[in-house]
Amino acid sequence: MSLVGPRPIVDEEIHYYADIFELYKRVLPGITGLWQVSGRSDVTYGERVNLDAYYVRNWSVWLDIYILLKTIWVVIRGDGAY
Repeated sequence: MSLVGPRPIVDEEIHYYADIFELYKRVLPGITGLWQVSGRSDVTYGERVNLDAYYVRNWSVWLDIYILLKTIWVVIRGDGAY
């Protein structure tokens, strides 16, 4: 597991990823990620899959730094947490 990356999924969720699952497997799961700072519970599972794919396709150190900084803000505000 890494600090930033897609959230881990269980076997029952693999079908949601379909052909994107091979892309998902290229990176380690993370404690925080694009999905967590983009709405968490306020986005659909399909949007989560797209956010994970976007992260893998567009990974950069700057994207990780952005996610880490935004994580602090989201935790303080409680955005998307129910």
